[in-house]
Amino acid sequence: MNADASHDRERELTERISLTLPDGQLNREAVGFARWPLVDTSGIGRGLRAVGRNKRWEYWSVITPTHIAALTVSSIDYAGVHEVWLFDRATGEEVGKAATVIPPRHVELPASLGGGIASARAKDLAIDITPLPHDATRLRALIPGGVIDVVVQRPPAHDCLAVVVPWSDTRFQYTVKDVALPASGSLIIDGVEHVLPEGESWAVLDHGRGRWPYDITWNWGAGSGRSHGHTIGLQVGGKWTAGTGVTENGVVIDGRLHKISTELRWEYSTDDFLAPWRVSGGGLDAELVPFHDKRSRMNFGVLAGNTDQCFGTWSGTFDTGLDVIEFNGLVGFAEHVHNRW
Repeated sequence: MNADASHDRERELTERISLTLPDGQLNREAVGFARWPLVDTSGIGRGLRAVGRNKRWEYWSVITPTHIAALTVSSIDYAGVHEVWLFDRATGEEVGKAATVIPPRHVELPASLGGGIASARAKDLAIDITPLPHDATRLRALIPGGVIDVVVQRPPAHDCLAVVVPWSDTRFQYTVKDVALPASGSLIIDGVEHVLPEGESWAVLDHGRGRWPYDITWNWGAGSGRSHGHTIGLQVGGKWTAGTGVTENGVVIDGRLHKISTELRWEYSTDDFLAPWRVSGGGLDAELVPFHDKRSRMNFGVLAGNTDQCFGTWSGTFDTGLDVIEFNGLVGFAEHVHNRW
């Protein structure tokens, strides 16, 4: 199957456009996908209908042969939800700190991706995400027992997957998923420095700006690495986009996005999240074999969430329509999330 053949079902955006109309409702001309972060999200928050529903975040994950690091800066209107997490793949040691700040304060997020620094401060937690020249980003975080100082470099002409998902004129999401980004720098865990092996360390970005339904479930999966002579980034999602006419599915091969415009089949066990996950459809047949389930549970009454994010290695095949690309050993994750927010 030619995965790009279904483009006629999704508009490809090629010029800058605003996510919202002057009254704060969804700009329907922005619905579709792009290979670059072309959507201006500065209108999020306009209009009384927006109160309490706006969600803004930056999430970065960095995976090396020996460690995983992740950080989140977010504001969901009535709370700031932030996290820093480091994981030693050999020993299973975890160092982490999460903060839910109600109401949100000491959090800064740019109006649009790349528009400035994203930062968060809370007790025993500091995060700074700083755009650098030449399409790079510096990730810095400090918690008790852990330090992240990583530079992520976007290669020239490297496609991301930017998508505007419409539930309605008042509920919609703009997401930028960027996979297979080379990372360098260091992590410090309990005073011991670990330098990221260049060429073997990969970062993934999830940038979100939108206005969400209160109760929602989603799947997200990503993988990055070099396999069979190609640099491959895997980006897959499910559940939350069903029925919208838009998906967040694609495979980036040597910097070029191959968009998958069909909903994928997700097969996994909610009784055993560490069992293999399979994601298929649209020319993709992929399996994740997990080695760690990062479980998060939060319940503040009106604000609650359950996340199982399973880190592991992806293998499988992808039919571009011209070639069948085989891949294995891609480091990444797949997750099952249910939020009331």
